[in-house]
Amino acid sequence: MIRMSPTQWDFPVELCCRPMAFVTLTGLDVTYNAVHRAIWDAFCANRRADRVPISFKVLPGDHEYPKCRPKRTSYEWYIPKGILKTGWMNKHLNLVPALVVVFYELDWDEAQWKEKQLECATRVEIVRQSLQGRNSKVAVVLIQKKTPLPPGEDMIASERAATLCNACDLSGKSLFVLPHTDHLVGYIIRLENAFYEHAQTYYYTEIRRVKSHKEFLNKTTHQLLFVRHQFKIAFFSELKQDTQNALKNYRTAYNLVHELRSHETNILEIKTMAGFINYKICRLCFQHNTPLDAIAQFRKHIDFCKKKIGSAELSFEHAAWMSKQFQAFGDLFDEAIKLGLTAIQTQNPGFYYQQAAYYAQERKQLAGQLCNRDLSVTYPSPDPLETANGVLDFYGQRAWRQGILSFDLTDPEKEKTGILALQMKEIDVMHSELIISLLSNAVAQFKKYKCPRMKSNLMVQMGEEYYYAKDYTKALKLLDYVMCDYRSERWWTLLTSILSTALKCAYLMAQLKDYITFSLELLGRASTLKEDQKSRIEKNLIKVLMNENPDPEPECDSTMVKAAQRLWADRVSLAGSNLFTIVVQDFVPFVQCKTKFLSPSFHVDAPVELYVYLKTDCPHPIRFSKLCVGFSNQEYNQFCVVEEKYHASEILAQSPQGTMCLVPGKTRKFTFKFVAKTEDVGKKIEITSVDLILGGETGRCVILNWRGGGGDAASSQEAVQASRSFKRRPKIPDNEVHWESITIQASTMIISRVPKISMLLNHEPPALNNEMYCLNITVQSQEDAVIRDIKLTAGLKPGQDANLTQKTLVSLNGAEMCDDSSPALLTDVPVGDLQPQGKIDIPLYIQCGTVGTRVFLVYVSYLIETLVEDRQIVCKCHRDETVTIETVLPFDVAVKFVSTKFEHLDRVYADIPFLLMTDILSTSPWALTIKSSQLQLASSITTVDQLESHVENITLQTGESASECFCLKCPPVKNSQTGVATGCYVISWRRSSAGDNVPIVHTVVTLPHVMLETIPLHIHADLPSFGRVRESLPVKYHLQNKTSLVQDIEIAVEPSDAFMFSGLKMIRLQILPGSEQEMLYNFYPLMAGYQQLPSLNINLLRFPNFTSHLLRRFIPTHIFVKPQGRQADEDSIEAA
Repeated sequence: MIRMSPTQWDFPVELCCRPMAFVTLTGLDVTYNAVHRAIWDAFCANRRADRVPISFKVLPGDHEYPKCRPKRTSYEWYIPKGILKTGWMNKHLNLVPALVVVFYELDWDEAQWKEKQLECATRVEIVRQSLQGRNSKVAVVLIQKKTPLPPGEDMIASERAATLCNACDLSGKSLFVLPHTDHLVGYIIRLENAFYEHAQTYYYTEIRRVKSHKEFLNKTTHQLLFVRHQFKIAFFSELKQDTQNALKNYRTAYNLVHELRSHETNILEIKTMAGFINYKICRLCFQHNTPLDAIAQFRKHIDFCKKKIGSAELSFEHAAWMSKQFQAFGDLFDEAIKLGLTAIQTQNPGFYYQQAAYYAQERKQLAGQLCNRDLSVTYPSPDPLETANGVLDFYGQRAWRQGILSFDLTDPEKEKTGILALQMKEIDVMHSELIISLLSNAVAQFKKYKCPRMKSNLMVQMGEEYYYAKDYTKALKLLDYVMCDYRSERWWTLLTSILSTALKCAYLMAQLKDYITFSLELLGRASTLKEDQKSRIEKNLIKVLMNENPDPEPECDSTMVKAAQRLWADRVSLAGSNLFTIVVQDFVPFVQCKTKFLSPSFHVDAPVELYVYLKTDCPHPIRFSKLCVGFSNQEYNQFCVVEEKYHASEILAQSPQGTMCLVPGKTRKFTFKFVAKTEDVGKKIEITSVDLILGGETGRCVILNWRGGGGDAASSQEAVQASRSFKRRPKIPDNEVHWESITIQASTMIISRVPKISMLLNHEPPALNNEMYCLNITVQSQEDAVIRDIKLTAGLKPGQDANLTQKTLVSLNGAEMCDDSSPALLTDVPVGDLQPQGKIDIPLYIQCGTVGTRVFLVYVSYLIETLVEDRQIVCKCHRDETVTIETVLPFDVAVKFVSTKFEHLDRVYADIPFLLMTDILSTSPWALTIKSSQLQLASSITTVDQLESHVENITLQTGESASECFCLKCPPVKNSQTGVATGCYVISWRRSSAGDNVPIVHTVVTLPHVMLETIPLHIHADLPSFGRVRESLPVKYHLQNKTSLVQDIEIAVEPSDAFMFSGLKMIRLQILPGSEQEMLYNFYPLMAGYQQLPSLNINLLRFPNFTSHLLRRFIPTHIFVKPQGRQADEDSIEAA
């Protein structure tokens, strides 16, 4: 925040500070005594907020305090001369102590106690005499070297303390001991608290004393005393830190002030005291965290006082006083915010600083009207504003009539002299500095609370004040800063006003570039100036370009104009840079520019066409010297230049003839053509700049630079409004263009020549997993000339899933399977040349390792010579096609393990044969040829019979299947908890439609692991495939011991209704380890059909948990029995 230098309107320091109890310390030699210095530092250094509010001061013991006026016994004939004396607050803050503390070095065991006691009493008496009858308290602090004993334990100390109190005429509460030990700060804080209590008592006494005076007052002659006493009570309450009572009494005092009869002679004193008391009330309200009360009080204060102007000849004083009131409240508000108060956007200190600045501006205006600036008038002598002691006796009174309360002016001449002196002093006041500082504070607040429009408005006022203060550099800087805000929000009237002031600043400083820039904008469509003003500015601009001095701007200070004319003359004579580049994108110049490529893209074998549209808004036709267009590729710049030579005096064209002469309000179109370079194919050509040059080599030259394709600060908004407008466009001649209908097209793409080849992709989708899938590419030329350097890029289109890239291989060789070195995309494969109407076939083989959808790219490029704008160029043409191919599985393979009885097995048994069954189900939409199959067994599995493929050269249609069965067994394995690996099943296949040159695909199916268990006994049976009724059916059972132990076995045969049998019905036998036992039975079938055989119940005595149910899965349980046939039938069957 900017702080201004003190003025007569500033509040006194003693009013603005926080009142604290004033305590003086005597008897301390802080300069030469280290102990005393340490005590003083403990009192005043590093005071934290939690310590009591006391103001300390070290004074000598015989210091003379202000004399106490004799007490009045009656106010009957007393007429007050004013409300509040100027020195009263300072007296009680810094001169009259609430407590005087006498420090004295004295220990309780002092040998010369009597002498020391007498000396201490003498010092106390000197202090009492110097106070001259005031009610200030006196206390004694004994500085001791030893730490005292607890109270009651040191009897000598108690006795001597009592005698010392009697000698000094002190109460026991006014005597303190300060041991100088390591805990000095702690003792000092305890002392402070005791001092604070004494000070509280003193201020309480003073309040009662002042209150007692009120009994003798009457409201006829003592109105001023009512205000004075109420103010004093409130101020003493503040010193006592009783802020609630202080606020209450200040409010009473404020009401009493406004009850005073006001007249032109005392209005300033009333306003001054009202301002002081209002400040105190608002400060305490903020301190009590009741900001709304503070704001309400301030508004009430302003409403009461804003019409109390006083003398009309000194009305600028009222404006100054009002300004100070708002500024002071803004300071209080801001201070409260720093201490934690929360402000809002609509209620923050910025509004009060803004209002203070408004009254400061009013003060400046009134001073200009009222103050006589005639040099013949001299300052009065003797000075009517001087006083005997240099200060006023009472706040708010006139120096030439202090203490005179009469409403009639006793000396009119002295009054006139005083007013003249005040007016002449007002002339010397730097009003602009006051206004700028207040506006600056307001801007800072509005910036903090995000009020951009308020901030911009006040910055404009600051700029204008700097202009009036003749600080043109700062004025121009501020005005230039806010212009962009007003442009973006389209406040054209405000912008014109700001630009006019800025142009004056630029003229008075002879700033060439700024003068030209502001002139360009004031001539433009955003300016609201009248035509004659624009015409004057345009002529001045031409003069500057012709290296001549421009005419002065209107309403400029005459002395500053003379200085500016000298500066302009120096600019003409000094040889400096006469070339100025002005980027117009950030403002609204009088020239508009739009560029437009005829198309968003151009083929490389066609010329690029570009239009540049220009339009002026100045009053008169104007001639430019050169137009240049800049591109991202600067090699094209040379093709887009228009230049016209003319004399400097011909800038303002007398007739609209000439290539570069622009007529106001009419659109001018410039056409450019150029041939793009072949290396720019696939690149974007952008317009980076448009330069329009005004002026020539003999004078000054201005380059108006548009970034990109044109447009200025207002163009985008105008384009939006034009698009939303429903107004009918006026009819214009056929050879002219409607400006709003032109859209900027600042870039174009150079694309390759249209290829004249056809490309056909033949294939049979979907692709089968891992096969060499053939994609046949047929390229046919439709060009009229030979196409050369044909290159093919084909394969998986980039940008797809990385897993697809790893599992997709392409090759041009279809005779061999792809390996890991094959890429997913073949790039730039040379194909050769192709004659007109020629054709070429290229087979592409794709191997997809996973199923899913893939997008493949086929890209063919070639070179051909062609003629463009009489230039022979070599064009690179290309055509690309994409094809989506889905990859599917050719077949599903199902594998299962079964027993020799074709029952499902979830586990197998060591050395017991089992069956592995495979089933190949075709899922391909195309016929598949299975060339062969191979079972590759793991080392832990052995075959029972020879492994042969049963599906060789089988063709499977969609949904058909082929099955195989292999008999295997598994020897015992030590660790078989996780299962035993079986091996893999390899199927060799290809499409039935593929040629013999297409390689066979080998699909490997990993067989599942199988759980392996061991059994103690294995049994299998030898029996015929069928039986016949009433014919013997021999059955032999083989029992094999699979353990290393002798097996005790009990066997029982359960009979069946369908069979009679011969053999051992029950038997107990032993089988040696690894050996086999045979049992023979003759079954005699009794019934035909599928009959259940007599079952064997086998009990292993060594393995009681082993049940015969498990063994039954190894032997047949049923057999088919044929009925008994006739002999003749059998003979005929045998004969057949």
